[in-house]
Amino acid sequence: MISEKMQASINDQINAELHSGYLYLAMVAYFESENLPGFAAWMRCQAQEENAHAMKFFAYLNERGGRVLLQPIDGPDTEWDSPLAAFEAAYKHECYISSRIHDMVKVAREENDVAAEIFLQWYVSEQVEEEANADEVVQKLKRLAGAPGGLYMVDKELGQRTFTPPAGEGEDGD
Repeated sequence: MISEKMQASINDQINAELHSGYLYLAMVAYFESENLPGFAAWMRCQAQEENAHAMKFFAYLNERGGRVLLQPIDGPDTEWDSPLAAFEAAYKHECYISSRIHDMVKVAREENDVAAEIFLQWYVSEQVEEEANADEVVQKLKRLAGAPGGLYMVDKELGQRTFTPPAGEGEDGD
């Protein structure tokens, strides 16, 4: 059985992951309104990925005999000054999620919950990738300052991204 403290931490993270998906959907809407379909497609994949992360936590908590308690999801920002500003916000958000995962690892250690610590290692590694992916786009957009044709090229590139659920996992996180 999972401890109450670890259960609360996971429930909070489910909310944070769902909020992340909501934030990235807001970015989809922003990019679509800016006629940047590739940027929108990239963020749509990102939203799907965050929802998959939430479901992985959801399944894990149930598997450990805990209780999923869904909480209200705060509304995300909906406007950005530029594509660069939106991706800088995404990068900052991924850094925030990384810090939350690291805090969860600390809780697992405090609770002597080795199973949770092992489970969370996947997220630790995943967040390294999440931060790198967002930062890569930030750096590309910074290099394009003053070259609007480059924005078109990045839009085309970002539109190639597809979402692939983590191996061996369905909708319920199995």
